[in-house]
Amino acid sequence: MAITLVNPSGLPEIEVYRQVSIASGSRLVFIAGQVAWDTKGVTVGEGDLAAQVEQCYLNIGTALDEVGGSFDDVAKLTVHVVDWTPGKMPSLLEGISRAAAKLGITPVPPATLLGVAALDVPDHLVEIEAIAILD
Repeated sequence: MAITLVNPSGLPEIEVYRQVSIASGSRLVFIAGQVAWDTKGVTVGEGDLAAQVEQCYLNIGTALDEVGGSFDDVAKLTVHVVDWTPGKMPSLLEGISRAAAKLGITPVPPATLLGVAALDVPDHLVEIEAIAILD
């Protein structure tokens, strides 16, 4: 595994992600922002943030698997949520939890959460991009 995740002393310990990732691999993998599309390009979970987050994570898992990686190789996630408010956090976490259960993972790489005005189409509520490092 090319990634070591760390919560340095002196920084808050956040349950759902680690503050730092240390990469030792040699291949960088940049995964385009994933939205809640199924394999046919149909939006999954219209109007349901948790369902869309889950699909985004599953899509990232598919992309990683295709290149010989897994969530253990993810160095950084960036999450873009339309019209973000702190009240949406439970739905975000529910979607992550459901995807983690399906993928058999504990997804805790460093992450940035950004509120945005809109995404590519009005049906999409979230887009998640990933950077991974492979040996």
